[in-house]
Amino acid sequence: MRRALLVGLLIALCCAVLGVPLVLRRFAMIGDGLSHTAFAAMSVALAVGWAPLAFALPVVTLASVTLLYLSDRGHLKGDGAIAMISTAAMAIGVAVASLSRGITADISSYLFGSILAISPEELTLTVLLSLTVLGVYLFSFNRIFAISFDEDFAKASGLGANFYRMLLAILTAITVVLGLRLVGALLIGGLIIFPSAGAMHLSHTYKGVVATAAGLAVAAMLGGLAASFYWDLPTGATVVIVNLCLYACCALVGRWRRG
Repeated sequence: MRRALLVGLLIALCCAVLGVPLVLRRFAMIGDGLSHTAFAAMSVALAVGWAPLAFALPVVTLASVTLLYLSDRGHLKGDGAIAMISTAAMAIGVAVASLSRGITADISSYLFGSILAISPEELTLTVLLSLTVLGVYLFSFNRIFAISFDEDFAKASGLGANFYRMLLAILTAITVVLGLRLVGALLIGGLIIFPSAGAMHLSHTYKGVVATAAGLAVAAMLGGLAASFYWDLPTGATVVIVNLCLYACCALVGRWRRG
């Protein structure tokens, strides 16, 4: 539980702060597309005996950059590119899992989440990468804010919009891979969308939304872990359900404020 609490809080914070610019850019579903890609990469890694996280990180990062390229070049818009890569990756993952009989249990842990079974090595890697993601995000906060609200103005101002868009995609890819141990490939999108969407009902400034989203993510993680422990529920699913409940409360409060 101590490992789960540490890893869960770090991943929840990463998902929450990255979710705000992704939702603002209408690219929130990238979490689902990348999670399915990570599932396929981990299936292949387990089948051939490689380290799943080490193999999935570069593969998912490449997929994230590819999604950005396809969306920019107009071949496919964001949702179309995500749907294409997501479906293809999930099909590959399921096919590899069916051919490799001995990895079914390991595959299930990445599909549905199994944070209580995290190893010391995974703990160390997750903590280091999560802190790196948060540090880079905070360092680039103003630039990411600029491309989230007005990318054309950011380009005209010479803020390096393309670089920071690519940076945002890479940080998202890392966070998604790390989050698979927490909630699994099927639910990681919820950690990205719910806190940021809920925060937008409560705050009307970018910094306020980011701070509120982080608070909601931490509350949902603590509540979800506690509920799953005492009621013997699946950890990942419980965390997402708590996120859903908090979002519903935020939406009601926001509607009440608007009268």
